[in-house]
Amino acid sequence: MKNNVSGILLLAALCLFPVTALPQAPELKKLEDTVEGRLRSGQTTLEDQTDVAVTVYNNNRALVRDRRAIKMLPGESALRFMDVAAKIMPETVSLRSINDPGALKILEQNYEFDLVSPEKLMEKYAGREVTLVNKDTTNDFTEQTATLLSINNGPVYKVEDKIYLGHPGIVVLPKMPEELIAKPTLVWLLANEGTDHEVEAAYLTEGMNWRADYVLTLNREETALDIEGWVTLTNQSGVAYNNAQLKLVAGDVNMVQPQVADMERSLVYFTEPAPASLMVEERFAEYHLYTLQRRTTIRENQTKQVSLLSGANVTVEKQYELQGNTGVYCNPIETQRNQNADVFVTFQNREENRLGMPLPAGVMRIYQADQSGMLQFSGEDRIRHTPKNEEVRLKLGKAFDVVGDRIQEDYRALGPNSHESAFTITVRNRKDTAVKVDVVEPMLGDWTILEESTPHVKKDSRTAVFTLEVPVDAEAKLTYRVRMKF
Repeated sequence: MKNNVSGILLLAALCLFPVTALPQAPELKKLEDTVEGRLRSGQTTLEDQTDVAVTVYNNNRALVRDRRAIKMLPGESALRFMDVAAKIMPETVSLRSINDPGALKILEQNYEFDLVSPEKLMEKYAGREVTLVNKDTTNDFTEQTATLLSINNGPVYKVEDKIYLGHPGIVVLPKMPEELIAKPTLVWLLANEGTDHEVEAAYLTEGMNWRADYVLTLNREETALDIEGWVTLTNQSGVAYNNAQLKLVAGDVNMVQPQVADMERSLVYFTEPAPASLMVEERFAEYHLYTLQRRTTIRENQTKQVSLLSGANVTVEKQYELQGNTGVYCNPIETQRNQNADVFVTFQNREENRLGMPLPAGVMRIYQADQSGMLQFSGEDRIRHTPKNEEVRLKLGKAFDVVGDRIQEDYRALGPNSHESAFTITVRNRKDTAVKVDVVEPMLGDWTILEESTPHVKKDSRTAVFTLEVPVDAEAKLTYRVRMKF
């Protein structure tokens, strides 16, 4: 039996699904496409939204407050609240009337997430009749009625008295199953004593996160820097937030972790440059709250950057460290040569240093100008949440022109848990400026410096620091003897 089903096949091809459901009646579709029709049918979408506010935490969660204007008949009725985040946490949902709180009571609350998909459609039609569409050698299409017996490990059809294991053509379903929905939806059973309401649905959702990124420009003399802080916000929650009020919470807010984590989804990111609009900071509980002083749209599957803070001419200090290790004290060791020194930049986060503001955790990237004046990347490091009046210390990398050798001059085992070692550490500076290098020696157990050519500073119970001044293209030597007991 040949029929003209080209229109159905074209629709299926455009949708890229092997399963196609017939559309609703045009009159019903036209009604539901109007605001009046949606309100009469107990539905509300983003078109009814009057305001939305999003507070994002830096632990992959956000608080959403979604306000909408709705019309309801008095009495009991259901409200389908559509266009919510796909990663909503249903147990956190609340609903209230803004204009008439006493007139709206919640009798029942549900979260529907049985979404339309080819697999779900086939599952709902197991044991029911479907239409199989085939293409023959003359490029004509034929329809055949079949019963979908099962979809376990692939579809199984019964056509007349024969069983088909799979089907190479297209499967057409007579209508959309009522229990399937296109988007996650909140459904409330409400007792209403009024008519018009502006309601606010509040809920937590996963899939939203933010971090701080900082751009630091160090001057040629390496004595001061300018800092620009940016918020990098990522929305993977499954819905867009249009013209939203945006707030960010910086701090370690305790969250109960689920026993089974959701699988990560494959997403496409879009980066949008943001204008330089600073955020206003305030204390909130044990954290810090940052509020964007304008509204913004946060698209689904988007990464957005917003200006956070700035500072100019912040005084810095560059430090070089030659790090030791604990394995050199308890055994004879070979000479260690050409160990590159670590390079650090430190600055005080204080008002008198032209900064003095809470710095959310994030990555600080440092740039310096070369001889032509072009900025070049010179290193990065991650900071934790840093209050004002605290020191920021950034590791940039290894110094190319500042190296050191370590020679163990003597070693004695004084007993099963007692050792004595003597070292000569030579630091060479091949830069065109003099440098100061801290030789940082980690110590074990009960330790005593017996001899030393340069006085040490006991930084803590496990660390001794020797500071060497190294002239231009020259070297400096440190000798010391240490005894350790465990």
